[in-house]
Amino acid sequence: MTQWIGWLRRLAPEPCAMISVFATEGSAPRGAGTRMLVTADGQQGTIGGGQLEYRAIEQARAILAQPRGTWRVQDYPLGPLLGQCCGGRVRLMIEHLDPEALGWLHDAEPGQMLVTTLAAGAVDRAIFQRETATRQSARGDRPGAGARIVEPVGERPRPFYLFGAGHVGQAIARHAVGLPFQLAWFDTRAELSTIDGVTVVSEEDIADCVAQAPADAAIAILTHDHPLDYHLTLAALSRDPVAFVGLIGSSTKIARFKSRLRAGRIGEDALDRLTAPIGMAGVIGKEPDVIAISVLAQLLQLRGK
Repeated sequence: MTQWIGWLRRLAPEPCAMISVFATEGSAPRGAGTRMLVTADGQQGTIGGGQLEYRAIEQARAILAQPRGTWRVQDYPLGPLLGQCCGGRVRLMIEHLDPEALGWLHDAEPGQMLVTTLAAGAVDRAIFQRETATRQSARGDRPGAGARIVEPVGERPRPFYLFGAGHVGQAIARHAVGLPFQLAWFDTRAELSTIDGVTVVSEEDIADCVAQAPADAAIAILTHDHPLDYHLTLAALSRDPVAFVGLIGSSTKIARFKSRLRAGRIGEDALDRLTAPIGMAGVIGKEPDVIAISVLAQLLQLRGK
């Protein structure tokens, strides 16, 4: 995730420390690349809570008394010493951020590579298009001055094409905030244009939005109109495959749609790509928020695929 970059852009003018998870081993609450920011009286983000985070925040506030650019790398076994039973190991870097060394923030975008170079009393960072990530260990010698760490700038959010801005669509959009999705949200009803994030498209043109979705996109179809749902489902299954096509509906609706799709020469391979009804199996409830959380949990299962 790249939330920490947005936090950093906002907090940069005031004294701020950053805690970075360099590496983990075994069971650990968060993975390498996780970051949190700490000020004298606040914090943004989490490295997993518990005693590990409590100790790290203590160290972060202590480092704010040191000159800007000061950093240290520390190892934490997640055992009895910290009162945690994870059994893993975490290597953290804690630094007093130097606002004058944050020019790289202007270029930081998901999919690029962040190169961190440790120097005496300074941390230098730069953004590159093509670099090979370096694998860090939570054991052995800690990185010192001269060490160079290369990592992706967060996870590229999955494009999420959401068709329908009714109660369920609004619940999905609301709960998607903070999740690794890049939302593109469409409806055909002009009166919904006042909802933040909704793009109103004519019924004649909305299938073009399906065609424009990239190959790694997730498409969710849950409009107010069954013929429109069918039109969009046909468009989604007729194009090159995307990561996910989901349709809301009852068993009767879905059976009728599949019969029509077969008659419209959609083959079984394409029909197998349709997830209908949308949402996690076993989740009971028709409340918009229940459906929304079920759908988003289903889409989160696509991570890494």
